[in-house]
Amino acid sequence: MSSPHLIETLSGAGSGLAGVLAERAEILGLSQAAHDAVLLPLAPGGISHVERAALAARMASANADAALAEHYRELLRQAGESPALLAFAEGAGPAADTDARLRAIIRHVDLVTLSPRDTTKADIAALAAAGLSEPDIVRLAELIAFVNYQARVIAGLRLLGAIA
Repeated sequence: MSSPHLIETLSGAGSGLAGVLAERAEILGLSQAAHDAVLLPLAPGGISHVERAALAARMASANADAALAEHYRELLRQAGESPALLAFAEGAGPAADTDARLRAIIRHVDLVTLSPRDTTKADIAALAAAGLSEPDIVRLAELIAFVNYQARVIAGLRLLGAIA
């Protein structure tokens, strides 16, 4: 592999896993492409790059992955953070003056990240009621799925690396 992908870099996968990762180079490449597609899409729709980075940092923190959260905070800084977005990226609840749309998004991100089994059709309806279009609900679902997948893969590789 010529350059490490984010999952490989953040997992700290050393020589003990080099062979395994080399055999899975295509998966790492596809994961990196998914990262770019959901975090930095050319057409972000109704969920801006800055919101995506803040939400990803929040999910990474909820998954107790400080390195991944820092990666997303760096994307947030590059995208033009605001104090409010930085605060909720770091786990704070939405400020009192946060609009209903962003409140619904944060609630949904937290629910799916922390208690995915508790998610119902009503939660999707709440996003629509808060003003998210169907394409933006799909975009949000892609972001949530990817960041949580990424955090779990990194955690798994770290565990494997510790016993390799």
